[in-house]
Amino acid sequence: MKDVHALPPRPGSLTLDRVGISGVRKPLRIERPGRVVPLSASFTLAVDLPAHRKGSDLSRNAELLAERVDWPDATPVASLEAACSSIARELLGRHPYAERAEVRAEAEYFLPRGVRPGRSSLENFTLLAEGLARREGERIVVRRSIGAEAVGLTACPCAMETARDLLEKEYPALRAPELAQLPVLTHNQRNRTRLRFEVDEEVEVEADRIIEAIEAAQSSPTYAILKRGDEARVVVDAHRNPKFVEDVVRDLLTSLPERFPDLPDGAAAFVGTVSEESIHKYDVLASHTATLGELRAARAP
Repeated sequence: MKDVHALPPRPGSLTLDRVGISGVRKPLRIERPGRVVPLSASFTLAVDLPAHRKGSDLSRNAELLAERVDWPDATPVASLEAACSSIARELLGRHPYAERAEVRAEAEYFLPRGVRPGRSSLENFTLLAEGLARREGERIVVRRSIGAEAVGLTACPCAMETARDLLEKEYPALRAPELAQLPVLTHNQRNRTRLRFEVDEEVEVEADRIIEAIEAAQSSPTYAILKRGDEARVVVDAHRNPKFVEDVVRDLLTSLPERFPDLPDGAAAFVGTVSEESIHKYDVLASHTATLGELRAARAP
């Protein structure tokens, strides 16, 4: 049978950076200390395509993914990013013409959260993982990334201060020293923040700690179960901690050296945040990338 994929394309064709498959949903079991965590993950697998080939052998991607993660025979893996790294390395074995391979995955993940003890539920977060493999002579070098997205709350500090000025004119008592620092009304946003680390293949990062870092950088976490008193607590806490998207990014990045002291200086941190605006007809975003070495140097006296 003729291998059409291996035929030469039209003269003058280019090498392509990425050709692959996406949106492949698979069950995956993650083996953590004392427990096995089931995930439903969506995978993207791709390799580069040289100019001398018409197409990529896409069925090899689907076959490899099925071999590695399909239940019930698949062995639990150490982490989502470990699965991506292992599959990316093997992709280069299945595609000998390729120089680079990438595997990306997103999975829904649950952690117990509550505004106070006895009022908690399993809250959903998004795990992000990637494995990047490339040939360096006879070697295959792999980098991996692990990250997460958490949905929280931000309160606008600008509107808070302009509202305070307006209210002080209407209610002069607000100028009293004991009331001067009282949080006042402002508009709020649902905030979606992502933190992702890119590290060498052997470096481990705990996803739960990534989620904790994100939530600490927002004005407040949000929760599925809130009674009336709980709602008041979340609103007050957020208004005592008003933040722009710029604040979320800066506060998250500057916290990383202390929260992740074991990460090497060469580890890269990618932070992106979007606030879904309540009084504007647009959303607001901010993002930044820095290495742990750069963040440590910025904190040095």
